[in-house]
Amino acid sequence: QARLAESGGGSVQAGGSLKLSCEGLEYGYESYYMAWFRQAPGKEREGVAAIDSEGITRYADSVKGRFTISHDNSKKTLDLQMNSLKPEDTAMYYCAASQPPQVPILTILESDYNKWGQGTQVTVSS
Repeated sequence: QARLAESGGGSVQAGGSLKLSCEGLEYGYESYYMAWFRQAPGKEREGVAAIDSEGITRYADSVKGRFTISHDNSKKTLDLQMNSLKPEDTAMYYCAASQPPQVPILTILESDYNKWGQGTQVTVSS
C-alpha cells in the first residue's frame, strides 16, 4: 500500500503564502476523502481542510478565507494553498486520505482517515 508523501513546506514571514502538495493516493477508487491536518508543538493534531471526490470541501474556522484545498483527480494529487499566513499556522502539516470513505459525511476528524503521510514543516515568523 503506497504511503502518502507531502512536499512544499518551509519558512515564511507572516502574511506570506505557501503551497503544500501530497502524492501517493491510490487509483481505482471512485469515492474518497482527502484532508490536511496539522500539529503544533505541544498541541493535538487538528483538522485543517478536507475535500471529497465530488469536490465538496470543509475547512476549519481558523483557516477559512485564507486556505484553499484542491485535488487533481487524474493525477491523484492533493494541494493546500495557504495565504495570509500567521505565526499560529506554524505546525507540521500532514496529508491524509480515506479510500474508500470510512464515514458517510466528509469530515476533518482524524479518526475518519486511515492513510497518512510523514508530514512537512511549515514555520511562519512574525
